[in-house]
Amino acid sequence: MSIDHDSRLRRLKFRAWHRGFREADLILGPFADTHGPNLTPEQLDTFETLMEESDREIYAWIVGQEPTPAKFDTDVLTLIKTFRYEAHASRPIGDGM
Repeated sequence: MSIDHDSRLRRLKFRAWHRGFREADLILGPFADTHGPNLTPEQLDTFETLMEESDREIYAWIVGQEPTPAKFDTDVLTLIKTFRYEAHASRPIGDGM
């Protein structure tokens, strides 16, 4: 039984928003909402694999606190890093979030 693209995406969005580590939620959730519909089935596979890792590791890779292991240094993680950078850059100075 295969799961269709929309079902996979709904499940991934839920997982991205409910990581348990607020900083990761606030990057991965909006990323999934914004870019998820445009991900290929292979990229969804990659995103699902990434979601299996710990929140703190994923967050550290995204913000550059830790080097990204080669296995996870993918086009999807690059998209997430770019998304996070662009979202942060567009936030007004003094915004408390």
